[in-house]
Amino acid sequence: VTDSAVEAEVGIGPNGAGGYGLTVALVVDLPAVERAAAEELMAQAHQVCPYSNATRGNVEVALRLRAAA
Repeated sequence: VTDSAVEAEVGIGPNGAGGYGLTVALVVDLPAVERAAAEELMAQAHQVCPYSNATRGNVEVALRLRAAA
């Protein structure tokens, strides 16, 4: 994949249990990939990503596709 980029937007806020927690939005640019394929690739990458695996169940992670062909 060429010209790709991933940005992480990290937030902090109440977790509903009296404490605070993190939220992360991974914003993905895949301008050379058609949208449906880009969404599938992004979802598959999220399943094997070391960061996603380390935080799964502990940090709310949202995936957003910003740019696709």
